[in-house]
Order: sequence, then C-alpha cells, then structure tokens
Amino acid sequence: MKLINIGFGNMVSASRLVAIVSPESAPIKRIIQEAKENGMLIDATHGRRTRAVIVTDSDHIVLTYLQSETVANRLAQGGEETECEEELLDDE
Repeated sequence: MKLINIGFGNMVSASRLVAIVSPESAPIKRIIQEAKENGMLIDATHGRRTRAVIVTDSDHIVLTYLQSETVANRLAQGGEETECEEELLDDE
C-alpha cells in the first residue's frame, strides 16, 4: 500500500484517492459542508488555510494545507519528500 504525505505526518492511501481539487468553487464548498454534516470530513490542515481537497473512493473528504500540485507531485514521485523540505516549500 502506497501512502502519500499530506502534511504534518498525515498520510492518505494512494489507491483510495479519486481526486485532488481546489477548495475555491461553490460545488466543492458544498461537498465539504455535506461531508462535515455526515461525519465524512477529515481536516488535516492543523489550523492552516485549506489549499487542496482530496476526495476518496469511500466518499471521505480530506482537507490539507498543501497545494493540489504538491499533493499530485508526491503521488507521482511516491511521496519521498520529507517534513523539513515540506516546511521550506510552505514558506515560499
């Protein structure tokens, strides 16, 4: 099972990932609200601004502070980036 680091040591199974989307549009905001009401929302932002929304095949919605491009790159590269490199990227 391949795991993708989504920040602060939190991991998501790559095989369960359906989509990585931006949280800015109204339909995605609606999906987030519905997931929260149904107990299917996982907030992995640690209080930071949500920059990407991950949709899983089990209809769970995962919020992360990483940009969607960063999560997609980690998926393509196998999630080899370390926490130290992650913090440097976040400061830019």
